[in-house]
Amino acid sequence: MTNVELFYRFGVALALGLLVGLEREYSYADGSQERLFGGARTFPLIALAGCAAALIADVVTPWFLPTAFVAVSGLVLAAYVATAAKGDIGLTTEITSLVVFLCGALAYWNYLLLATAVAVAATALLSLKDVLHNLTRHISQQDIYATLKFAIITVIILPLLPDRTYGPLNVLNPRQIWLMVVFISGISFVGYVLIKVVGPRQGIGLTGLLGGLVSSTAVTISFSQRSQNEAHLARPFTLAIIVASTTMFIRVLFEATVLNPALARVLSIPMLSAAGVGLAACVYLWFAERTSERGEVAVSNPFELSPAIKFGLLFAAILFISKAAQVYLGNVGVYLSSIVAGLTDVDAITLSMSRLASEATIPQVIAARAIVLAAMSNTVVKAGIMAIMGTSSLRRYALPIFGLMLMTGVIVAFLIAG
Repeated sequence: MTNVELFYRFGVALALGLLVGLEREYSYADGSQERLFGGARTFPLIALAGCAAALIADVVTPWFLPTAFVAVSGLVLAAYVATAAKGDIGLTTEITSLVVFLCGALAYWNYLLLATAVAVAATALLSLKDVLHNLTRHISQQDIYATLKFAIITVIILPLLPDRTYGPLNVLNPRQIWLMVVFISGISFVGYVLIKVVGPRQGIGLTGLLGGLVSSTAVTISFSQRSQNEAHLARPFTLAIIVASTTMFIRVLFEATVLNPALARVLSIPMLSAAGVGLAACVYLWFAERTSERGEVAVSNPFELSPAIKFGLLFAAILFISKAAQVYLGNVGVYLSSIVAGLTDVDAITLSMSRLASEATIPQVIAARAIVLAAMSNTVVKAGIMAIMGTSSLRRYALPIFGLMLMTGVIVAFLIAG
C-alpha cells in the first residue's frame, strides 16, 4: 500500500467520523436533554482510532484490533455509567461511537463504500429520531404482527419454492409468483409507511398521493363517501381522487420498468399521456380552490398474509388466463382478459404481462396495450364508484377528467404505441 492510499483511507475514516460527530453536535445544540458524550471532535478521533487499530492489527498482531475495540468499549461504558448516574440512560450515542470505530476499521480494509454506507445510515437514524418516534406512535400491534408474519413466511417459504414451471401451458412458476407478491406488497408498504409517518390526517391532496401508492380505489371510495356529508368540499375531494388515479398510472409504469424495461419504453407513452391529463387536472384544481381541509383514507397493512396469498393466486390465475387467451383467441383474447382483470386489480395484470412479454410469449406492443386497457378498465371502475357513491357536484368535477384520461390512454396506446 502506498502512502497516498494509506492517507486516503485514513481521510475517509476521518470524514465519516466528522459526519456523525457534526450530527451529534447539532442534536445537542438543538435542545436535546441528553448530556454530550461526543461531538465534532470525539467521533473523528474514534474513527481514526479504529482505522489505526486495523493498521496495527495488519502489521503487528491481529489481536490488537479486538483489544482496541474492548478498550474503547470500556471508555464508552464508563462514560455511560457517569451519565446514567445523572439520569441520562440513553445508549444511542454510545453505541454509535462503537459503530464509528468499526467504520474506521472498514475504511482501512478498503471497504470504503460499505463504511460510508454504514456511517450514512447511522447518521440518518440519528437525524430521524423524531420521525421514527412519531412512526412508532402510529404503528399498532396488529401492524407489527402482520409485518412479522409476512417476513417470516417470505424468508422461510421463498427459498423452498421450486423454481420451475408447471401447468398445461407451462407458465406457472411458484417462486416467481411469490417474488411478484413480495414486489407488489413492498410498493404498497412504502405508501403505507409514508401515511404512518406523516399521520393519518393530512392535506387532502397529499392523502390522495400517498393513498394512491397503496390503493387508488380506497381513496376513491373514502372521498366519495365523505362527499355525501361534506358536499362543499367536492372540488378538493376530486383533487384527491384524481391525484390517486394519476399515481396509479405512475405506479404501473414503475412496476413494468423494474420487471421489463423494454416493455416500459413502449408503455411509457400511453401511461404518461394519461397521467399527464390527470396531472394537468390536478394543477387546475389545486390553483382553482386551495383548501386547508384535512382528509384521511382508510388503508390496511398491505403485509397481511391473507391479502398477499390472494394476490398470489390472482396473479397466477391472470398469468394462466392471459396465456390461454393468447394461445386460443390471439391478441383479442389478451385484450379481453386484461379488461376483465383490470376491474379488480391492475397490478396483477401488469406483472403478468411484463413476465409474458419478457419471455417473448406476447409481443411487447400487445402487452403494453393490454396493461393500458387494464388501467383504463380500473379507471372506469373508480369512475363508477364515484358516480354511485359521490354527490352530483363531485361527479360534475371528476367524470370529465376520468373521461379524458380514459380516451387519452386508449387512443395513444393503439395509435402511437404500435
